[in-house]
Amino acid sequence: MTDTDRPRLGIGLRILSGVLFAGMVICVKAVSEDVPLGEIVFFRSAFALIPLIVFLWLRSEFPQGLATRRPIGHLVRASFGALALFASFAAIARLGVAEVTLIAQLSPILMAIAAVVLLGERLTVWRISGLAFGFAGVIVMVWPELGHSGASGARLIGFGFAILSAALAAIALIMVRSLNRTESPGAIALYFVLASMIGALLTVPSGWIMPSSWTVFLLIGSGLFGGFAHIAMTLAFRYAEATRLAPFEYIAIIWPILADLLIFRLSLSTSFLFALPLVLLGAAIAAAEKNKSLAPKTGQ
Repeated sequence: MTDTDRPRLGIGLRILSGVLFAGMVICVKAVSEDVPLGEIVFFRSAFALIPLIVFLWLRSEFPQGLATRRPIGHLVRASFGALALFASFAAIARLGVAEVTLIAQLSPILMAIAAVVLLGERLTVWRISGLAFGFAGVIVMVWPELGHSGASGARLIGFGFAILSAALAAIALIMVRSLNRTESPGAIALYFVLASMIGALLTVPSGWIMPSSWTVFLLIGSGLFGGFAHIAMTLAFRYAEATRLAPFEYIAIIWPILADLLIFRLSLSTSFLFALPLVLLGAAIAAAEKNKSLAPKTGQ
């Protein structure tokens, strides 16, 4: 076993990244009623820089690893990523964190479809099936809201933002896949964070507030949780193959469900419980195609 072939460590880091991402989402949800969206995005991005820069410095990738030959590519990727972050936080303010996290599972499915449109890849039965199951789950979750005369407009807007975030994140992931051929992961991550900060600062004229000490603590926590979650995710794929980590992707939904039940005292709707297996099945089908393509070929 080599230093970079440590599957147990990789799996542990992947699970840890899910817990840390859940911590970020919990902090964002806790302040979403009191703090403007742009201000939340700024704190999340600014304080994510701290662990990210330290991590890159320890790997001798800062600042030399930030040099780029594709500034326009970084600009496009970072812009889509920043817009996805804004949309995701807007959805979190209106929905339960479990609902937003579940809809975010559409991103890898949409990425597979976007690869057909943007990169000219082949449309396969795996991608069509994954998309069908994923959106069937979203429809199951949203349909009772549409058919209920007293449905909350805020929740419907929240579902719209969550789906938009998944679509924007899918495009950003396509750009990451392209940038990875020539650019360092550190540069990709850092330029995304900087773009999010700049976008957040543009919202200052719309009105920021002076948060309380506890609110500042939560805002800083959202950044630190997000930064460390990204590092844990990066290291997970360094120590274990994607095919080994794929089954553990879906454990991440457990923590938001527990957060809704235990912290925010939100009950899980029947529609969510029916949607959960459908969306996860769609994501699993999309991942199965990738795993199949990565599997070693025999009999040659």
